[in-house]
Amino acid sequence: GSHPHGPGHIQDPASQRLTWNKSPKSVLVIKKIRDASLLQPFKELCMYLMEENGMIVYVEKKVLEDPAIVSDDNFGPVKKKFCTFREDYDDISNQIDFIICLGGDGTLLYASSLFQGSVPPVMAFHLGSLGFLTPFTFESFQSQLTQVIEGNAAVVLRSRLKVRVVKEPRGKKLAEHNGLSENGLPGPPLEGGKQAMQYQVLNEVVIDRGPSSYLSNVDVYLDGHLITTVQGDGVIVSTPTGSTAYAAAAGASMIHPNVPAIMITPICPHSLSFRPIVVPAGVELKIMLSPEARNTAWVSLDGRKRQEIRHGDSITITTSCYPLPSICVRDPVSDWFESLAQCLHWNVRKKQAHFEEEEE
Repeated sequence: GSHPHGPGHIQDPASQRLTWNKSPKSVLVIKKIRDASLLQPFKELCMYLMEENGMIVYVEKKVLEDPAIVSDDNFGPVKKKFCTFREDYDDISNQIDFIICLGGDGTLLYASSLFQGSVPPVMAFHLGSLGFLTPFTFESFQSQLTQVIEGNAAVVLRSRLKVRVVKEPRGKKLAEHNGLSENGLPGPPLEGGKQAMQYQVLNEVVIDRGPSSYLSNVDVYLDGHLITTVQGDGVIVSTPTGSTAYAAAAGASMIHPNVPAIMITPICPHSLSFRPIVVPAGVELKIMLSPEARNTAWVSLDGRKRQEIRHGDSITITTSCYPLPSICVRDPVSDWFESLAQCLHWNVRKKQAHFEEEEE
């Protein structure tokens, strides 16, 4: 038969659909904390999930400790039905079929940090202004949810970065965390007593000069070859999803999340020819302090876990095999252009007047 996209077209990644192998039963609801305007939608959503859909709802323990929820008597009976967990302590990643985020792109980055392996599909609502990662409006949440639960939805598989931070031993033993080690997985101890931590990153890894007034000097290796030394405020290694975040502010192109790529964007480089570059998703990047660096550098992962990088430490970055499946309102392409227009007012300008026809 004829191909729906006409002859000679590749499989359109935008045609990726949501498929449940069994109907979702347990849902994790992530809510921005310290935001009173979210309490009403949060309660409505949870009651709907439990009472209408018979779902098991997980929330973080501190969400229910919010004074406004504690003091709400109507919400009392529902409160007892929640399953709760503590961040950095309980691992719930194998118990969740589906994630719902309420409020802000940060909730999605947080969801990503809770799942160091495979991530359940995420449906994200904005309450307020549209975000890049939160395309759904809350007004008609019931009908939207029904569509999603029935599998009538498109999905974008947002690639993540697997980031391995290896540190030289430095005298004092780093404190062990109880159970989970802060949303990163400790690797086995390495030769020479080095310590490795591994993280999954949705937006970007930022290496910068921290509090120092000297420029940072870091070497960037690609598949084992030194490709350049970044001398400047630092360097951003981002996913296509992160291309509209810090990288965009530092002058990178904005790349659609379906494009398989890793972006390397310098932050204020002391060079006028250091353009941002895009490399294939399959490469391995390694970043280290240059031997001649006058000071250390600092790394942060999706804006969290900020730590110092000294001589002998290294950061290895590859594309993770665990993307984050985010559910689209319409489809991956229209959602993205809609968010460029709404979030960044991309290419919004006054139209130029046209010439009047010459009078004969």
